[in-house]
Amino acid sequence: MKITDINQLKKIANNVRINIIEQVYKAQSGHPGGSLSIADILTVLYFNQMNVDENKPDSPVRDRLVLSKGHCSPALYAVLAQKDYFSKDELSKFRNIDGILQGHPDMKKVPGVDMTSGSLGQGLSVSNGMALNSKMNHDGYRVYCILGDGEIEEGQIWEAAMTSHKYKLDNLCVIVDNNNLQIDGNIEEVKGLDNIEGKFKSFGFNTIVINGNNIEQLIDAFETAKTTKGMPTAIIAKTIKGKGVSFMENKAEWHGKGPNEEEYNEALAELNQNFKNINV
Repeated sequence: MKITDINQLKKIANNVRINIIEQVYKAQSGHPGGSLSIADILTVLYFNQMNVDENKPDSPVRDRLVLSKGHCSPALYAVLAQKDYFSKDELSKFRNIDGILQGHPDMKKVPGVDMTSGSLGQGLSVSNGMALNSKMNHDGYRVYCILGDGEIEEGQIWEAAMTSHKYKLDNLCVIVDNNNLQIDGNIEEVKGLDNIEGKFKSFGFNTIVINGNNIEQLIDAFETAKTTKGMPTAIIAKTIKGKGVSFMENKAEWHGKGPNEEEYNEALAELNQNFKNINV
């Protein structure tokens, strides 16, 4: 069921953030910063945009999501659990040998995961293949690929971008989680990465720049992507790493570690208060 109420979507995204924190705290491992930054993106995709059915996770005509930055699996798992692809009890076993939720998404073990990912720089190539398959078989499904801004410094991203353009994959939508931080610090300082919009535009993409933590802007951008014909779309989503937890926001050190008990309680207190403020 498509959810159009903005406040309801904001509440879902907030719950996703709570579940992200709970996963990485219990595991004392994981990547909270980049997971928190894409919570709104995944919420809008699964609850407002994508043609998916949790009761038919393998439907051949379902829209596909490739989380190329697979280390941010806590966000994807939280959304899939919220969508009832599997029991929320599984979230407490994140990165646990007794659970199905590994540190990176595994399509063979987790219902709703369309592609095993985690080797950075490969997701766009896989997404191209999915989008081509949809066109060749006239299935009509769309493909969404979430890339990290640090990730696009490596792998075969730009070779894949040329392929996206060559085959006019207008059923492909790339979302760059542009939070400006990667494991070693600011993306511009690490590898001089700038003008991401211009780079994708030069590779033949329709490009849209938005606030990636704004539900309304996300919906508008995805709707525009759906009506764009003859070329793929790249949404440059300006986000805040660690969004929703003040002491994690814009801090590279929260790229990949779990909070201690005091930090965990502080994070949940903030997120629970934010939930109360949504309707105010």
